[in-house]
Amino acid sequence: MTNRERFLDTLNFRLPSDRLPLLEWASWWDKTILRWRPEGLPTDLGWDEIREHLGLDFQRQFWISPRGDGFPPMPHGMGPVTDEASYEALLPYLYPEDAVARVRDRLLALKALQDSGDAVVWITLEGFFWFPRTLFGIENHLYAFFDEPELMHRMNRDLTAFNLRVIEEVRAVLSPDFMTFAEDMSYNNGPMLSKEQFDAFLLPYYRQVVPAVEAMGTLPMVDTDGRVDPMIPWLKEAGIRGVLPLEAQSGVNVAVIRANHPDFRLIGGFDKTVMHLGEAAMRAEFERLLPVMRTGGFIPSVDHQTPPAVSLEDYRLYVRLLEEYCRKACVPA
Repeated sequence: MTNRERFLDTLNFRLPSDRLPLLEWASWWDKTILRWRPEGLPTDLGWDEIREHLGLDFQRQFWISPRGDGFPPMPHGMGPVTDEASYEALLPYLYPEDAVARVRDRLLALKALQDSGDAVVWITLEGFFWFPRTLFGIENHLYAFFDEPELMHRMNRDLTAFNLRVIEEVRAVLSPDFMTFAEDMSYNNGPMLSKEQFDAFLLPYYRQVVPAVEAMGTLPMVDTDGRVDPMIPWLKEAGIRGVLPLEAQSGVNVAVIRANHPDFRLIGGFDKTVMHLGEAAMRAEFERLLPVMRTGGFIPSVDHQTPPAVSLEDYRLYVRLLEEYCRKACVPA
């Protein structure tokens, strides 16, 4: 089977004839790569090439940002917007007209590989929780639900128009196999907003953008860290068909999610904190995930960026075990 056939079969609950996809959806920590270079990772490989070098399937992500040239750099957690006037002053640096044009040649170069089944192509759009947070800053964004509701809606209306334009321009080149809305709106104890806030500030905009995603034949998913379980019904109501990365440290249990939401797609779930503990620990983690892998609709992957405690040899062992269990998942138990 081709990479793309495996990927599409798996996410459509059809187990491939040979194995599940060998997917690493996130890039590695920069400190992890710095560790791996002296341990034997070639220095001339970019982020994308590292995946294939380590034995993972060929896939490419395109993050298409609503921030353009001149957007002011800010310290982590801070944002440049405090009120309507500061947002309007920022508009020349937002929603760039050439956002897709900047990656069009790379998309075109992948079209033949996608058509032949050799490449999985996906895009990331910024979502309606994530994007206002980058403008307000983390703490002020949470206050803004109460202090600046009209400005929050204005931001998300503008983002909706931008995302719809991006989708049409990408669609003119190729149809991504899946996409993620970047959100990060859950944490270790659950969502960082209420259902009422989700319904008021996010749901109306999802309902405009998700149909356009599906119209180009693309599976809409959400990237949100932490304990996502309580908000899966909210996401399904918005038309979202799956979620990643399913962080084990936050208490996410893929078996429970599968039991409660048998039609929901899942990517991730492998506890990154066991990756430096040796083969027995990694095998135990794969055994935990294997029953869900056999149900389809689930692609196992590291549940966030691989941390620098993991050596290059550890990671190579992880990939070997990943392939072993991805093959085992497709053999009748």
